[in-house]
Amino acid sequence: MRTLGERSYGKGIAYAILSYVLWGILPLFWKALKQIDASEILASRILWSFVFLLLILLTVGGLRDLQKVFSSAKTILSVFIGSLLITANWFIYIWAVNNNHVIEASLGYYINPLFTVVLGIVVLKERIDKWQVVSLLLALLGVIVITVQYGKMPWVALLLAISFGLYGLVKKLSDLTSIIGLTAETMIIAPIALGYIVYQQVEGTSTLTALPLNVLILVVLTGIVTAIPLLLFAQAAKCVSLSTIGFIQYLSPSITLLMGIFLFKEVFTGVDFMSFGLIWLALGIYSFSRKDFLDAMFKKQYGKVA
Repeated sequence: MRTLGERSYGKGIAYAILSYVLWGILPLFWKALKQIDASEILASRILWSFVFLLLILLTVGGLRDLQKVFSSAKTILSVFIGSLLITANWFIYIWAVNNNHVIEASLGYYINPLFTVVLGIVVLKERIDKWQVVSLLLALLGVIVITVQYGKMPWVALLLAISFGLYGLVKKLSDLTSIIGLTAETMIIAPIALGYIVYQQVEGTSTLTALPLNVLILVVLTGIVTAIPLLLFAQAAKCVSLSTIGFIQYLSPSITLLMGIFLFKEVFTGVDFMSFGLIWLALGIYSFSRKDFLDAMFKKQYGKVA
């Protein structure tokens, strides 16, 4: 029979895959809100995420655990840093999608696994073998090729990679449950978000004014589409090594890249294809070098037991 550790690892892999699939298709949602200013989408996203998460805690009786978060200075600092990182990441991504930088955003989340793996090695002292080193170098080469093609530093991509990589590290080091941690993070920023929305309304500069009902419903749903994949990701980070999560993350930018090319009709050259091809090759080498990764996937799909 499978041990508790094997079951936990398998669930962690499943959580990670599902979270990145959901993130991969998220540009469709932000494109539907493109008539709204990116800063107001961000404020609404923070506010409604907090409301949705708070409702969950009220349902399951977790408010006492949320109160405990603010009894420790160390925990408060961790939550505060996490809230700043995820807020910055959200804003950059929304702005990129709604300003026709979907492919560059996907590049950011191709760079992110590299940064995540490095964090795992340097900060958490995780070990990788020679094949994983080869895959890391191939992916790095792919990133260098596309950076040279741009002819300038891809700041959007780099900021997305760094902000979410550091956020993943904060979640890995935290001893909070996924829902408590995320609720606390949005709780810290929610008053600022609400104040910004009110200010925009008072000044008469809000793009939320006079929106049709269907768009207003989408604004409210930003909380749900934000919270669900983040909860899955936070849970995965508790069960799976940071370096493994780093490479599963390639699912999300692959989906986003395909949408950028075929749905949003952004330019994708032969050099782009070469660089992304190197990254895909790196992912393949890494995956097949991980026996525990393959075992977990096989058992999850076919129900094989040890």
